[in-house]
Amino acid sequence: MNDADTLFERIIAREIPADIVYETDTTLAFRDIKPQAKTHVLVVPKQRYRNVAELAAADPRLLADVITSAHKVAELEGLTENGYRVVFNTDVHAGQTVFHVHAHVLGGEQLGFFGRYTGEAG
Repeated sequence: MNDADTLFERIIAREIPADIVYETDTTLAFRDIKPQAKTHVLVVPKQRYRNVAELAAADPRLLADVITSAHKVAELEGLTENGYRVVFNTDVHAGQTVFHVHAHVLGGEQLGFFGRYTGEAG
């Protein structure tokens, strides 16, 4: 892993401002600057791991903290009644652009399907 700080590490260190929604000892949640839904919040562990696979292998408890924080964000944002989505993009082909694992919490409106559209139900 590159020694250079990622954007998220700079947000965690409060070097870059962010609209913080929720924080614990191990996680930080803040609004995405390019939202893909009415509500779009990123949940990041304060300790850096490249992606969710690396985090799961190294620290399952921290991964659980990220998921717990994602659910708390959904509660705070009023998403639990109608539903919400939690997404981890893992590496370039999945659309990961910041290589510090993060969960996207999306909701607040009817969400479409995701992935490549095939025209088939399922």
